[in-house]
Amino acid sequence: MADSLASQIITAIGGPENVRSLTHCATRLRFELADASKVDQNALEHMKGVLGAVPQSGDRFQVVIGGGVATVYENIMHLPEMANAGAASASGEGQKSNADVKAEARSKARGKVAWLDSFFEYLADSFRPILGVLLGASIIFALVNLLISLNVIPNDEASAGWVFVKAIWKGVFYFLPIMVAYNASKKLKVDPWLGGAIMAILMTPQFTSLIDAKTTTCVENAALGTKSCTANIFGIPMALSDYSGNVFVPLLMAAVLALVYHGLKKIIPESVQLVFVPFFCMIIVGALTAFIIGPIGVWVGNGLGVGLAWMNTHAPFIFAIIIPLLYPFLVPLGLHWPLNALMLMNIQTLGYDFIQGPMGVWNFACFGATAGVLFIAVRDKDKDMRQTALGALAAGLLGGVSEPSLYGIHLRYKLVYKRMLVGCGLGGVVIAVLGWLFPSVTAAGQTVHGVTTTAFAFTSLLTIPVFDQMWVYAVSIAVSFLTSFFLIITFDYRTPEQKAEVLARAAADQKAAAPAVEAKEAAPAAAATTATATATKTEAPAAAAAATTVVNAPVAGHVIALDETGDPVFASRALGEGVGIQPTDSEVVAPVSGVLQTVAETGHAFGIKTDDGVEVLVHVGIDTVKMNGEGFAVKVKADERVNAGDPLVSVDFAKVKDAGYSTTTLMTVLNTAALTSVTPKTGIDVKAGDEVIDIQR
Repeated sequence: MADSLASQIITAIGGPENVRSLTHCATRLRFELADASKVDQNALEHMKGVLGAVPQSGDRFQVVIGGGVATVYENIMHLPEMANAGAASASGEGQKSNADVKAEARSKARGKVAWLDSFFEYLADSFRPILGVLLGASIIFALVNLLISLNVIPNDEASAGWVFVKAIWKGVFYFLPIMVAYNASKKLKVDPWLGGAIMAILMTPQFTSLIDAKTTTCVENAALGTKSCTANIFGIPMALSDYSGNVFVPLLMAAVLALVYHGLKKIIPESVQLVFVPFFCMIIVGALTAFIIGPIGVWVGNGLGVGLAWMNTHAPFIFAIIIPLLYPFLVPLGLHWPLNALMLMNIQTLGYDFIQGPMGVWNFACFGATAGVLFIAVRDKDKDMRQTALGALAAGLLGGVSEPSLYGIHLRYKLVYKRMLVGCGLGGVVIAVLGWLFPSVTAAGQTVHGVTTTAFAFTSLLTIPVFDQMWVYAVSIAVSFLTSFFLIITFDYRTPEQKAEVLARAAADQKAAAPAVEAKEAAPAAAATTATATATKTEAPAAAAAATTVVNAPVAGHVIALDETGDPVFASRALGEGVGIQPTDSEVVAPVSGVLQTVAETGHAFGIKTDDGVEVLVHVGIDTVKMNGEGFAVKVKADERVNAGDPLVSVDFAKVKDAGYSTTTLMTVLNTAALTSVTPKTGIDVKAGDEVIDIQR
């Protein structure tokens, strides 16, 4: 019986003894390892059920699973071999907790911005565990809005049924501060229930009723359309606010609580810490939060929200375009969490959010690129990529989750970004123009340029109804999706080498399946043998004359085996059998006659297909794609017909050497698996046009 996915992952990660801790987020397994060099990344990336494998700084490693990550995590943790995972070495240390291991990882030097890395981890881990309930609530809200717009259910606030449905999704956002306080406290190694309890103080009916107290004074805030109140508590003024949905206050509170909590544990005897640490924390931090931290958090959130709202109003084009163009770089680094927090704050303070519309443009540009990759994978019969892209596209369109696309595809094939960013930019322009021409009106009667929403929504197909000016949003995301999609299928997402590798693998799979097909067709073919014998003999001389039996040297120099080139991909024969040539001339010519199927823009790679189907790849230098065409003078175009000996490119090999790259020119027969034999001639000096590969059909 084959090993489970959980067992395969642990084996590839270096075994259970290499795992110091394991957590997971919405789509990824997050490993802290004893030695990251033990990871078999190639095995992980080609493992069925794994969308990608991403090394991190230090000994951290992430394995992208997708929506089923929680199940895989549970299966891993229940493996018998994981029972002692994370245990200390024989030095005598006790078993370390996940928090201890993470603290050690953070304490390692990570450059001058280690504190910034830790700050974003704090933000991420404060929100990540509640992404599921946020997604669920946003979908409920979206479906309710859709049913109202279709007149399936009435928009009747007085209806008891409507009030109940509203409470289902509203409860998540109302009590969000308590959830964030719980997660943030846990991240800082504080009793999470204590953090949640302190935040709950500000949300009790007793606290909120202070607004109506006789000694409370209130002032209207015209800018935000809200009311600012101050209560008199034991002679001390306390600013009162609505803390429901606020995220800045619990983040600040948890940081202060961590200082007080750990300080008290140092001075209070261990025997009574269970009682007196929570007791003093609730009094001290509870009072600090009510009088100081809460008002500061509200002030910070309001300030940021008003500042961005001003930009959205006075510079909508810049705002609507810069958000989609920034997100592709923020999400992989985890730097998008502050914007997520601002979205929640906007809803809580302004009553609406204007960031999620442009953010949706980026998401759908991302999903469009993935759809383009899926189209190409189906066309090229690339089974592995088809599976990866299909799962990532489903997670994106239905769940609004971009990580499977990013980690499974986009960051592995960097050309995707060039195509996708065009979709982001064009979609941003569309939402900016339409948002300005057709402004929305908020519940408070404010006119807002741009697409807004009153809910925190994961931007997917299911949540389109939550946006005001829904048609503007729909047109914008459609433009970004289709632009990325068509750019990917038109210009591809792979380098010539990557494309050739896929085609070679597909050809090998077809050849492996050929015997069964041939056996099935043997009987009918035998019956036709006699009838076609004469015709075959007549046609044989013509076919032999057209057959490709040799491949010539594309450049003068010394011929070496692929194993000696220093390129592991070519040496593995994944791109077929062939030779390497250490050039002594600058002119690279066609090694065979045929049609140029591929001409790299950078001039470093050419793919030629002969009339009888032999596919030859000429790759000038190793890693020379990074030179971006500098020193390469290309003389041909794709789909052009060339004869053996026709010039392809002139190369300044001195410049290649100065740039630090190998000048070895590699040439392979991509469809080697479909031929009887491909025999290289190595260890000789040749001129351009000399025979270096023999072929038997």
